[in-house]
Amino acid sequence: MRLSGRSAIAALGLFMASVLPALAVEVTDVTGRKVDVNVPARHVILGEGRQIYFLAALDKENPFQHVVGWRDDLPKADPESYAAYLEKYPEIAKLATFGGMKDGTFDIEQAVALKPDVIVMNLDAKTATEEAGYIEKLAKLGIPLVYVDFREKPMENTEPSMRIMGTLMGKEKVAEDFIAFRAEAIRKVTDTLEKNAPKKPLVFVERAGGYSDDCCMSFGNENFGRMVEIAGGTNMARDIIPGTFGSVNPEQIIASNPDQVIITGGMWEAYVPGGNWVGVGYGADLQEAHRKLENLTKRPAFTGIKAVNDGEIHAIWHQFYNNPYQFVAIQQIAKWLHPDLFKDLDPEATFKQLHERFLPLAYKPGYFVSLKDE
Repeated sequence: MRLSGRSAIAALGLFMASVLPALAVEVTDVTGRKVDVNVPARHVILGEGRQIYFLAALDKENPFQHVVGWRDDLPKADPESYAAYLEKYPEIAKLATFGGMKDGTFDIEQAVALKPDVIVMNLDAKTATEEAGYIEKLAKLGIPLVYVDFREKPMENTEPSMRIMGTLMGKEKVAEDFIAFRAEAIRKVTDTLEKNAPKKPLVFVERAGGYSDDCCMSFGNENFGRMVEIAGGTNMARDIIPGTFGSVNPEQIIASNPDQVIITGGMWEAYVPGGNWVGVGYGADLQEAHRKLENLTKRPAFTGIKAVNDGEIHAIWHQFYNNPYQFVAIQQIAKWLHPDLFKDLDPEATFKQLHERFLPLAYKPGYFVSLKDE
């Protein structure tokens, strides 16, 4: 059988990867730790299942080919994406799964038995990892652990985290292409705002609205809070929440009287069956999401506020808070906050282009919904 040119190149790449020895390099992770890792890594443990979001952006053909284990969160936190990956790569059903560092259910003996070249951990697991002494225990066995971050300070750490992963996986060029694509998508927002200097609406971002009966989790000066600022708004909670995550009380929302409200949501049936969360995400039912979004406006915290009266209530995929695709969220938020300025900006097209250029899955809409939508 004669291979096509593209297939031959891919086959050659796989052959070369299998016969060339790994090269020991020093990697500096997002905490500043210098870690020696053999690259490209051929056996990787993902400390969180949702880390596939950035691994997929580096390997469009088969992002799982070097994954030997991962945390068990993706089927619960993002079941639609998991189902799509499972359909395309059925072998992932057999991957070893782990609990989390923070909840103390990570099985280090199981991890060691898989003989990984590297374990990739999110920055938010750092304290738990250190308290358990995992870094030292793994180091004695020659297993390096590297921290990346797309959650705590994503606007600061996304680029270095993608470069770290590019180095680990031998995908440096793809990582740089992705970083350039992301930067250009953000510039389409920031250049327009700099040129026009519009008035900034006051925005309240509710984290996982309807996930519980409590109100209201939000974001401080990073993550979605920072995305709002980049998109030309003022984050209501920036002076209330000192760090990235925290809560505001209903009275604060009513007193602040935000111009717009953005609620993060997802399909969380596995966590909160029949919950009031807004089920946006990969291929979501936007009519049902619209209905649930409207129901959330009836809570006491939203009584009489300007955003409700003007219908400026929106929902956005929660997982933008934990992956390098957050530039799509910035574009969508900018379009909600300044519809006249960004009438020609198309976040859906940006996200579709991301899938076509970098990701193994075909794009499906469903990530955004607004009460202004029909």
